[in-house]
Amino acid sequence: MDYLPEDNSRYKDVDYWDERYKTEQCYDWLGGFSKFQHLLEKNVKKEDSILIIGCGNSSMSSDMYSTGFHSITNIDYSSVCISTMSARHSDCPGMSWHQMDVRQLSFPDASFDVVLEKATLDAIMVGEKSPWGVSPETACFIDKALTEISRCLKPGGRFVSVTFADPFFRKRLYAKTDYNWSIKKYSYGEGLEYFVYVMTKGEELSPEDAALEKKLLEESKGQPTRVSTYQHEDEEDFMSNIDL
Repeated sequence: MDYLPEDNSRYKDVDYWDERYKTEQCYDWLGGFSKFQHLLEKNVKKEDSILIIGCGNSSMSSDMYSTGFHSITNIDYSSVCISTMSARHSDCPGMSWHQMDVRQLSFPDASFDVVLEKATLDAIMVGEKSPWGVSPETACFIDKALTEISRCLKPGGRFVSVTFADPFFRKRLYAKTDYNWSIKKYSYGEGLEYFVYVMTKGEELSPEDAALEKKLLEESKGQPTRVSTYQHEDEEDFMSNIDL
């Protein structure tokens, strides 16, 4: 694949994405919107205000718009991406595009009914070498992002995360009392299974997820900071594996 970086750590580099978006027209990680539309429509209303983080050049926003979701704010940290996508969808009233870092969202508290990400967190973590943990730097990045996402959700709002990471690994990131949300898990796909996690702001963690958080806190005492995440030792073929 022409756009595969020489090293997976480049997925964190905005320069890599700027160069890629100069020529790549569209890419949908984890399949197109139609693959998980039935799950999204169970948890997101057409009238909800939606923030899509790490929008990239995916067709997801326009596909959602065409099915009736008309209040969509898109962010990406690539200025090339935002410029291109804004021009491409200038005929969609209610759809906006902003260059922004998910760790420093410039929106007021409780701005959105829904925050949605598809493979954005996967891309951030794909360079990690161990299937059992991420570096302290990446752990800090993810925590800042999730803290900002929680801050921007309205009471009762939902953070929807679409990912290839199964519950054993991904719940270890999301099951944290400080984020003030509950967690539900869905899945889709044939052959390759992908997951949709829905975190609802203002609801408590289930007893199972609360026990997981407690266990992880106990394990971290006296040990270097490592946060378990996902299941593949080396994701150099990540981009091809996640096509549906």
